[in-house]
Amino acid sequence: MLTTTPAAQPPRLRAGLGLHLIAIGESRWRLVDAAGLIIGHVDAFADARGIRYRALRYHPATRMFRGLGAFWSLDDAVDCLRYAR
Repeated sequence: MLTTTPAAQPPRLRAGLGLHLIAIGESRWRLVDAAGLIIGHVDAFADARGIRYRALRYHPATRMFRGLGAFWSLDDAVDCLRYAR
C-alpha cells in the first residue's frame, strides 16, 4: 500500500507543462490544466518491481473510468493524458 494521503503534497510535474495535480484519494490525483479543466486522473499503485502510474480518463456515456495505460513514471502517465485529449 502506498503512503500518500490526500493531505500530502501531490507529486511534482515537470516545469512548463501548465498542468497541476490535485490529490483526490490516497494514491489518486486529478490532472488539471491552467484553465481548470480536468484532463484525467492518475493512480499510483504498487507492482512487484516498484511504483507504477495508471492514466485514467472518465467516459461520460458509460459513467466509468477507462484505463489508457500503466507507466513506470508519472511523467509518462501525464503525457499519455495530455496527448490523448
